[in-house]
Amino acid sequence: MNTNQEYFAHYEAIATLSGQMLAAARSGEWGELKAMQGAYRELVDRLKEVDAGSELDDTARARKLDLVKKILADDAAIRDLTAPSLARLSALFTVNRPARVLKKMIGLR
Repeated sequence: MNTNQEYFAHYEAIATLSGQMLAAARSGEWGELKAMQGAYRELVDRLKEVDAGSELDDTARARKLDLVKKILADDAAIRDLTAPSLARLSALFTVNRPARVLKKMIGLR
């Protein structure tokens, strides 16, 4: 069984990284955001192992809820920032043939 300190260290790390990902999205640093996604997935995967054997009292559950809310809020904000770009790209692919889209993206006519 993991200690609460180890347990919350994982949640804190995810919350910190989600904040950094949101900052990158707000700055339009898409490459940096993408690079952080792999580390984020690894932390979440590791959390599944840690979360399985942990028993929390009311105070710890409240702390966990606060962290989860922060992580979800960051995720929603990131999605809001990335959605317009994804929607434009999706529209290009549905209206045009993929080859024309690629040519347009690299500046060929």
